Amino acid sequence: MEDAGIGWIAAIIVGGLAGWIASIVMKSDTGILLNIILGIVGAALASFIFGLLGVSFGGWLGYLVAGVVGACILVGGARAIRR
Repeated sequence: MEDAGIGWIAAIIVGGLAGWIASIVMKSDTGILLNIILGIVGAALASFIFGLLGVSFGGWLGYLVAGVVGACILVGGARAIRR
């Protein structure tokens, strides 16, 4: 989060938005708390994966994109494990 240049409150807001967008894209029925968690953890996961690939995002928009991508990965992974 420090690399993206946003604070904790902004991370919660942007993470919630990213989780909400991911829940729409993945057609999952999650609550607001799980959306926030998925968005924040997803952003960290996607930032790590993109870092390995040499891609970096910055600022609010980059954190949002990484959060959506990472949350979609987490939701897809959870679905695969449950089946």
